[in-house]
Amino acid sequence: MADLLFLSHRIPYPPDKGEKIRAFHILRHLARRHRIHLGCLIDAPEDWRHVADLREFCADLACFPLHRRWRRLAALTKMRPGRALTRDYFHHRGLARWVEDKFAGGISDVFVYSSAMAPYAMGRRGGRRVLDMVDIDSEKFRAYAQASAWPGRWLYAREARTLLALERAAAADFDQTLLVSAAECAHFAALAPELGGRVTPLANGVDLARFAPDLGLPNPYPGAPPAIVFTGTMDYRPNEEAVIWFAEQVLPALRMAASGGVAPDFYIVGARPGAALRRLARRPGVVVTGRVADTRPYLAHAALVVAPLHIARGVQNKVLEAMAMARPVLVTPAAFEGITATPGRDLLVAEDAPAMIREARAVLAGRHPGLGHAARAAMLRGYAWDETLAPLDAMFATAPAAALGEALA
Repeated sequence: MADLLFLSHRIPYPPDKGEKIRAFHILRHLARRHRIHLGCLIDAPEDWRHVADLREFCADLACFPLHRRWRRLAALTKMRPGRALTRDYFHHRGLARWVEDKFAGGISDVFVYSSAMAPYAMGRRGGRRVLDMVDIDSEKFRAYAQASAWPGRWLYAREARTLLALERAAAADFDQTLLVSAAECAHFAALAPELGGRVTPLANGVDLARFAPDLGLPNPYPGAPPAIVFTGTMDYRPNEEAVIWFAEQVLPALRMAASGGVAPDFYIVGARPGAALRRLARRPGVVVTGRVADTRPYLAHAALVVAPLHIARGVQNKVLEAMAMARPVLVTPAAFEGITATPGRDLLVAEDAPAMIREARAVLAGRHPGLGHAARAAMLRGYAWDETLAPLDAMFATAPAAALGEALA
């Protein structure tokens, strides 16, 4: 087995949120044919207890703390023209030294997870080097800028420009760069046409055995009201904005329509809800759970799972998991992008609040009885992790191509 350096901006365990889910399954897949040397950052204190869980997949494991508040300050103090704040936010001297030691020890094959980690391995030659950007992070900051007032608008717009420059430089430097969908690849090709065919899609998957409809999971909902559910990490701005929008623009109409019947409750399931969501929980029919041990019972017994995201990049694992559990799923176009499924048959897509109200009412009234079964079938057709990650084996089995930056020098 060959040695492989694997770098991740967050510990890839537990696989309970989008970026960790993809990172963990890639790590486990690559560990079948490689001795993995994992270097990562940990930004949540509760994640330190999971370090031991990763050792079975790694020949060596080095984790370094990332203190969010201090790293934000450090990045701002190092602000220079043309330099992305993301680059300094995720730079850790200890991790950089560890990476240098690994290269000095003879490791040359590298898998880097997220563009934020690319600088640790840029400029290296001699092995196979694959960068998984997952999605175009710079576009997320561009969307933030459009939705923010000054000075946030200026800061986010600056980060969008400088991070795109880093993404382009990294994609030119690595032998192969991955994005989560063909749509994301096409978008990046429009932003960086000089990269040609060097960026390819590697789709997300879903654990079809873990997320299955027949596991007999306990019902977490008290009483009889039908539950509408959103799952996700709640200190992430797009998630917070999505559930606030749904609670304010959609839920009241659904509850009013149920007058005389049983009004639905909206469950917001996920760790680290902030003050805005704690205030939201005072509204009739809104329940904010905070962190739960397992989201699957909340999905399994939901009348409807929603993903009303207006800012989204890549593929939403929360949508794949709900579909795999054969639940009716209602999403915005942003949350649907990159998912291979047929709207109206496998899930429902609504562009605005009136459409979302209409589709949610239809589900709650029982007018889509086959939607959950079709959702599960769509996942079975092409979302098993072994199938989606199979292209990785060929990437590390072939000789590395010359990096574009070197070829153009």
